[in-house]
Amino acid sequence: MGIREQVEKVRESLKDYPNVEVIAATKYMNIDQTIELVDAGIYNLGENRTDMFLEKYEALKDNPKVKWHFFGVVQTRKIRDIANKIECLHSLDKISLAIELDKKLIKPLDCFVQVNISEEANKGGVPLNKVKTFIKQLEKYSKIRIVGLMCIAKMTFDEEVLRKSFSKMKKVKEEIESMNLPYAPCHDLSMGMTNDYKIAIQYGATKVRLGRIFLI
Repeated sequence: MGIREQVEKVRESLKDYPNVEVIAATKYMNIDQTIELVDAGIYNLGENRTDMFLEKYEALKDNPKVKWHFFGVVQTRKIRDIANKIECLHSLDKISLAIELDKKLIKPLDCFVQVNISEEANKGGVPLNKVKTFIKQLEKYSKIRIVGLMCIAKMTFDEEVLRKSFSKMKKVKEEIESMNLPYAPCHDLSMGMTNDYKIAIQYGATKVRLGRIFLI
């Protein structure tokens, strides 16, 4: 099945969730496949690696509909390379990153605070019990706008584990939202990937990051 057909299948699966936006994780795709995805109507694209992002950004920079998101770890020395080329960063989890972004940004950037919801040592993200404190510390960085929280759930087929993780994310998002912080409206949840997005949307995901599904 081709990319266009897969795009239609994903749209069909989300037809009852009009507030959910698909962001295509293009790390599994070459430039031609990424262009094919855009031609099929997916304009929100996301990358994990700076070098691959820059390569695809150059290939698609003349298309005004394309909006780039960044999901991965951003090395300090490479912040200047991506900061003003992306619409949104989904992996803010360190004050040092916030400081460097604030220095390099020309205009405010929408950011998601990454939460280590699975509590796995090899994953990035702020521990769940420190998220509120972390967000309060971001107030002084005027070019950073916290639009929501992001997580990468544990890679498992155990739906109960996934539901518990997504439920916790929804709860803490609502708690931060209720704080009415002008720099951190926190209305969105970036969670759910190819194997678990249908569960994530049941718990309030507004952005789902799908990649492999388009290449099946």
